[in-house]
Amino acid sequence: MMPGSERAETGHGRRERPAAAEPDPFPHRHLLGIAGLEPPEILHLLDEAERFVGTRRPPQDALRPGLTQINLFFEASTRTLMSFEIAGKRLGMDTVSFAVAASSIKKGETLLDTAQTLNAMRPDVLVVRHGSSGAAHLLAAKVNCAVINAGDGRHEHPTQALLDALTIRRRKGRIAGLVVAICGDVLHSRVARSNLLLLGRLGAEVRLVAPPTLLPPAAERLGATVYEDMEEGIRDADVVMMLRLQKERMAGAYLPSEKEFFRFYGLTAEKLARAKPDALVMHPGPMNRGVEIATAVADDLAHSAIEEQVAMGVAVRMACLSVLTRSRREAA
Repeated sequence: MMPGSERAETGHGRRERPAAAEPDPFPHRHLLGIAGLEPPEILHLLDEAERFVGTRRPPQDALRPGLTQINLFFEASTRTLMSFEIAGKRLGMDTVSFAVAASSIKKGETLLDTAQTLNAMRPDVLVVRHGSSGAAHLLAAKVNCAVINAGDGRHEHPTQALLDALTIRRRKGRIAGLVVAICGDVLHSRVARSNLLLLGRLGAEVRLVAPPTLLPPAAERLGATVYEDMEEGIRDADVVMMLRLQKERMAGAYLPSEKEFFRFYGLTAEKLARAKPDALVMHPGPMNRGVEIATAVADDLAHSAIEEQVAMGVAVRMACLSVLTRSRREAA
């Protein structure tokens, strides 16, 4: 540790700063999850993201020319990968997307071997998506750069929760006091976990709505009210957040059929009528129309914020990249 400096001890890594400097509003080296973040730190990321909404030309102090961002995606992704790529390019960063399907991983190389190889190339940011919970934490302990978790197993997807919160705050003007119903495949959803943590910390009342087979054990201990009846679960809700049915993570029979799931847990106009008249409808995508949500509801611009979520994704990822590389720009 440098003389005259102090370390911020967090679950997201350590960042040294001069003892006499102004308090860092986000004193974390990595963004690995919402767990471990304090409400002011979450709000700082949301406020930063506001600066990037609707603009292709970021403020000068946010630009990061000459820094290198590597996107390391072990799972198929379209919108999240593109969103991070666009975000990095708009900040002037050199972005490289790692094609895992054609990589040495297929030849038997371990995740840690890959981490050491990438670390030797001295990137400034590593964006990681992996099918195993904890993969981002493992990499963060082995590399010298900032790590952003772009989704790990059933664990967390922090930038999705941040973009969802930004969308809600822009449409509703606040998060505290809102009733948010998260519906569908809660068991396999890292989106649900990150949203539950974030929205709860910012003062929302969170409900989980799902059949018993798609709820995690002891779901009621997660800080949400649990409903198995969807019409009751979304009654008077301000926000109805639908989840994708993650069939690729289902090793057994969790549902009688998709038709049966849609009948009881798919969002239709009739069910949505139970929520508040101005209820916001959200979905992290990609949507399975006619399984999780009816097309008429998904495309109803009076309620649906699904397209806006995609736009907020770029702004939030620009904010995360900018905040986590702030010290590297200052040191350059």
